[in-house]
Formats: sequence, C-alpha cells, structure tokens
Amino acid sequence: MGEELGPGRQLTRALVRWETALIVLCVLVFVLGAVSTAGFADRDNIGFLLVDYTEVALLALALLPIVLTGEIDLSVASVLGFCSALTGALWDAGMSFEAIVPVVLLTGAVLGAVNATLVVGLGLPSLAVTIGTLGLYRGLAYVVLGDRAVTGFPESYRPLATAVVPGTFLPLPTLAVAGCAALAAVVVHATPLGRSLYAIGLGKRTARFSGIRVGRIKSGAYVVSGALAAVASVVYTLRYNSARADNGSGLELVAVAAVLLGGVSIFGGRGTVAGVVTALLLMAGLRNLLFLNDVTNEIQNVINGLLLIVSVLVPVVTDLVSTRGRRRGAVRRPTEIR
Repeated sequence: MGEELGPGRQLTRALVRWETALIVLCVLVFVLGAVSTAGFADRDNIGFLLVDYTEVALLALALLPIVLTGEIDLSVASVLGFCSALTGALWDAGMSFEAIVPVVLLTGAVLGAVNATLVVGLGLPSLAVTIGTLGLYRGLAYVVLGDRAVTGFPESYRPLATAVVPGTFLPLPTLAVAGCAALAAVVVHATPLGRSLYAIGLGKRTARFSGIRVGRIKSGAYVVSGALAAVASVVYTLRYNSARADNGSGLELVAVAAVLLGGVSIFGGRGTVAGVVTALLLMAGLRNLLFLNDVTNEIQNVINGLLLIVSVLVPVVTDLVSTRGRRRGAVRRPTEIR
C-alpha cells in the first residue's frame, strides 16, 4: 500500500513544485516592477509586454510537444524568418494577403516535415539536424527576399496583431496565444495523444512495445511546430508592418529557455503547459522591467543565457533531491515481514 500523505506534507509537496515556484517568482517580478518602476503597472504597458512576447509564446508552444518526446527543434525562429520573407516576396509580386496566408502556413508545415524526415525518417539527431536547418532556412530567407524590407501590408489586417479587446488592455494576439495554450493543455494533459508524448519521452523503445506509433507522433509534432512558427511569422510581419529575412533572429533560444524554465525536461517525459505559460509571463515581465530601467540588450541577453542554464539545471537538481529523499524513506521504512 502507498503511504498516505497528511495535509502538511501535501502542502509541502505543492510548495516545492517548480510550477509553484515559478508563480511566486512571477508575482514577485510584477510586484517589484509596480513598486519600483514608474509606468510598469500601467494598463498600456501590461498590454505591451504581453503582445511583445506573442511570437515567443507561439514558438514555445510549438516546441513543447517536441521536447516532451525528448527531441528539440532549434529551427523554429528560422522558419518564422523564412515565412516572413516569403510573405514579403509574394506581396511584392502582387498576390493578395488573403492568398498569401494559407501558402505561408502550408510552407511552415512543409519545413517542419523536412525536419521530421531527417530526424524520424533517417534517424539523425534532432539537435544536429535543427542546427543545420536553422542556418539553411535563414539562408533561404535571404535568397527569397535579400536584405531588403517589404512594407505596406493591408491596414485592415494590422489590428489582428496590434489591437486590444474593446474595453480591456488585453491585445488580440494574447487571446490567440491563450487559445493555443488552452488547446495544447487539453491535448497534452487530457488525451491519449498527450499521454503518448510523455511515454515517448520516458522511453521510445517501451513506447513502441506498448503500441504507440512513435515515428508518426514525432513527425506530427514537427509539422505542427512548423505550422505554428508560420503563424508566428504572420503575426510578427503584421505587428511590425515589415517582412524581412532576419525577422525573429535569436527567438529560438528565448523560446527554448521558456520551455525549459517552465519545467519541461530537456530529456523528455515531463512538463506542463501551465509551467510554460507561467515561465513566459515571468520572462515577459522581467524583460519589460529591464527595458523600462534602460538595461542594455547585451545585459538582457546575458540574463536570458543564465535563465537557459538555470532551466536545464533545475530539473537535474530536483531529480537528485527527489531520488535521495526516496532512498532515505526506503531506508527508514521498516521491513515488512511476511
């Protein structure tokens, strides 16, 4: 029989959960910002910090199912850049924006499928593959558009990436991200597909023996990742009213940091959507607080790097502490006499 935990120990376990610690840190950052920095708590600024992380949030949600299976995709920001460049090239060629969007979304899915073919079909390591396609897709973006910027997209579509919900400070893109996060939470935490993602991350061979179609699920995760990166490219292009080949450069590391900081294990098999969303809020608030205090981009990059290191170390340390705790409990538990 399992050991029943009293209310005190249940509360202790809840408090030491990484997601709980993230919520506390997030609250502290926002309270500190409101108290120490003029304008941080203004409705307009809160709306700005939310919309400023729209594309990062979409890329993080794109990465989540892939990382849960124990793989990685470092090319998501380059997919964003290529799709943005393609948007600019097609618009410059006279195609209507309504026709461009489905083409771009399909292109993102195809680029994700290329990653899936190399990783799943050929069995190549996802880290090496997506580092390669990171450079490949970004290079192709420059081939498609060069180093110029295309502007002048329809004003009627720009509010989709910049406007707020009437009567609130919530940007429309934030509602789109919230919808994607809610859908991801249902799929990951309440469907057989979600349980399969965790099972694959915990052990691919065991998952195969259990009847899980490992290759198909991992391939699907890469295709979804590419499609969501394409969605992020449309939002990015409309928000800045500019299609460029270098759009989204560097966002892949921020998205990876958000996923890992959210408690998703880099080795797969563990993590929650709620943890990733909380990490995104924490990072958005911290970035905005640093920006309002005139902290340079170089220092912000240093902080992002530290967050990435911490996000990798925390699960390892947590597992070590948990394992030692179980061993001590096993030693102290009296041997059952049969």
